[in-house]
Amino acid sequence: MKLHTFVVLAYKESNYLEECIQSVLNQTYSSEVLIATTTNNNFIQKIAKKYKLKIVEGKHTSIGGDFDFAIKAAKTPLVTIAHQDDIYDPTYAEEIVEAYQKKKESIILFTDCYEIRNYKKVYKNTNLRIKRILITPLRFSFLTSKKWVKRFVIRFGNAICCPAVTFQKEKLNFPVFEYNMTCDIDWHAWETLSKQKGDFIFISKCLMGHRVHEESETTKTINANHRTKEDLEIFKRFWPEWFAKRLNHFYSKSEKSNKISS
Repeated sequence: MKLHTFVVLAYKESNYLEECIQSVLNQTYSSEVLIATTTNNNFIQKIAKKYKLKIVEGKHTSIGGDFDFAIKAAKTPLVTIAHQDDIYDPTYAEEIVEAYQKKKESIILFTDCYEIRNYKKVYKNTNLRIKRILITPLRFSFLTSKKWVKRFVIRFGNAICCPAVTFQKEKLNFPVFEYNMTCDIDWHAWETLSKQKGDFIFISKCLMGHRVHEESETTKTINANHRTKEDLEIFKRFWPEWFAKRLNHFYSKSEKSNKISS
């Protein structure tokens, strides 16, 4: 029985969808692959037919609702929500499954990542360096189950790249994501999951690429000024309000890193 599923979350007509699908099919571990969508159309159907993939169609309620729907669509213990703009290196699934088999109490397992800017892979920039520093405690296996460690790595910012994450489905309580947020739905999920018993497993290899471009949901929500308000809400779960506001002021400057020119 296969242990892992990539659920490719497809939305409207993305120029990058086919590249994402090719990357999850070209894995050294043979994962299940599904397409989940709330905007089914001829474009998505044509690609699904080309690669002989099943489409699971849902009803759009929110971004968080779409993410939960994608997780529920999988039948395997491990589920990765593959964002249609991103790509996965060939050994991503293999590394995830091997890490899970070593620590089956894991809640989430995730890899390091690189960014794709103007079709180029970027492995080092200020944003990536900061995230790697924050995530350092999870490099030590004896710390990955500690509640204070799981919370420490996300209390100064969202250091976990959402599309790099694989969920152990049986460890989840739905809803996993916040339906009333538009930008920090993943950071909310990590904060909630950090309070549960189980491990946050980090694989310190860059095994997936997160695409940064003008049409991405992250860029759109930053441009719409949703992020700063939601960031403050999350910071207040870790810090007194006065300090959360100060942190939020500095953290908001990181929004500039989602611009293509940076």
